[in-house]
Amino acid sequence: MIGAIAALALPFPALASGVVDNVNGIALDANGKIVRFAALIVDDEGKVEKLLPGRYQEPEYKPKKPKRGQPWPERPKGPSFKLDGGGKTLIPGLIDGHGHVMGYGLSLVTLDLSDTRSLAEAQAKIRAYVQANPGLKWVIGTGWNQEKWGLGRFPTAAELDAAESATPVWLERVDGHAGWANSAAIRVAGVTAASKAPAGGRIEMAAGKPAGVFVDKAMDLVQRVVPPPAPKDRDVAFEKAQRALLAVGITGIADMGTSIADWQAFRRSADRGALRVRIMSYAMGLENMVLIAGPEPTPWLYDDHLRMGGVKLLLDGALGSRGAWLRADYVDAPGQRGLPMITDTQLRNFMSRAAMDNFQVAVHAIGDAANRDVLNAIEELGDTYKGDRRWRIEHAQIVDPADLPRFKPLGVVASMQPVHEASDWRMATARLGEARLKGAYAWKTMLDNGVPLAFGSDVPVESPNPFAGIAVAMSREDAQGEPVGGWMPEQKVSFEAALDGFTRQAAYAGFAEKKFGSLQPGQRADFVLIDRDISTARPADIRQTQVLETWIGGKRVYMKGQ
Repeated sequence: MIGAIAALALPFPALASGVVDNVNGIALDANGKIVRFAALIVDDEGKVEKLLPGRYQEPEYKPKKPKRGQPWPERPKGPSFKLDGGGKTLIPGLIDGHGHVMGYGLSLVTLDLSDTRSLAEAQAKIRAYVQANPGLKWVIGTGWNQEKWGLGRFPTAAELDAAESATPVWLERVDGHAGWANSAAIRVAGVTAASKAPAGGRIEMAAGKPAGVFVDKAMDLVQRVVPPPAPKDRDVAFEKAQRALLAVGITGIADMGTSIADWQAFRRSADRGALRVRIMSYAMGLENMVLIAGPEPTPWLYDDHLRMGGVKLLLDGALGSRGAWLRADYVDAPGQRGLPMITDTQLRNFMSRAAMDNFQVAVHAIGDAANRDVLNAIEELGDTYKGDRRWRIEHAQIVDPADLPRFKPLGVVASMQPVHEASDWRMATARLGEARLKGAYAWKTMLDNGVPLAFGSDVPVESPNPFAGIAVAMSREDAQGEPVGGWMPEQKVSFEAALDGFTRQAAYAGFAEKKFGSLQPGQRADFVLIDRDISTARPADIRQTQVLETWIGGKRVYMKGQ
């Protein structure tokens, strides 16, 4: 298995100084403003030494004649390597401000339903997967989305039985906030008509029995009997995730919800010399935080490739499964307001426990009630835990307009995912109605209010491709160009702001802005060569961007076609 993993990995060359010349260079200064350059000099520590406005010139050798009997001065040492960029566009390595690295890797090695467009298509793909993988004790997968299928409801266990009934099947919804089980899985889990959902969860019922879908905390009823991936499977999954991220220009990612098993896989990769993507790790809850990091955040490890600096807390669910916690009922489900997954007291206790040991706190909040509760908690804790805390709200999707001005004075980072807006705008309108969406996906308002805005993808909920994210941030249109002119177009941002969100601001959100993110001198030389000048391209064309090469720490770690 190790051999198989090694075959996937590109070997690291030794650190060496060098020059990347003849490029259409785009970097960012300390204020997020674009800096143009034609050549980049990398020092022998893999950091940016200098950005040159013009082409690189070899240093001249004009020594003075030595005194009698003295040797001539040595010729100045030139760069160890020189790359001619051929006029291609070079941008900072892109940073995903919110993703799930191991979840993405496992989605690449298990059943993935994210490309299915109907229930029937999903059933056919499940049947084909079972036939292609005989002898499985469980069928495990992700990616289903009843909204994309046009189903208008959750799928049922009976419909999953129609695809596979003999083997237990457990499939997580695309957002990870609901699970779909067949009858065999429900039996193995011991869930019956008498079973009660835990606080913060919901069992979908039909005719007095579990219907097959388990929302948020209720997922634990089935997940506790699903066999976890073996370490060797995690190693393969992680390497596949790395390769896929590098191929779309991702050089760094905030891993939101790192378990001890995930962390060990990252460490094993680094110990083999195969960890290339930089990971800003946020523990999956307090238990993993203490188990992994102990009494304080870890230092940066492996030449700034890995650090656990914070904890991820879940307050509510997602819009797609109606788990997002709202201040009023869902328009399309009267009587439902979503599910706070922890109480007010628990939220404050968890945040305080992490903050007292200087861990950064990142809280998942999608609904307007959840966002208000997090803001209230930060306001209450702010007097106790002072200094540069960079409290993070992950997603901040549906915010009451009255709460938008509170982010900046409370020192909150808005960690948002542009592609969610492109995927969700129809559903969000159906769930809440237009009148309650004035503070939804409010990127421009966040920027106008001076709020640090970090962009990401929430991979594997969405594709990790950051160019799609940049395009959506600029256009508020989906891949089909809808709605024409953008949904709530007043929330569009400029190219400069979109690139800043996927680079400098995403690094800032993880206390890494001095390490990498914008190609400022002294930072790690993480950059990407691409096939077009995205600073002048239309958003629809930015979506089509191809990554030609990805470099991390002054070393090439990906080449298209190799």
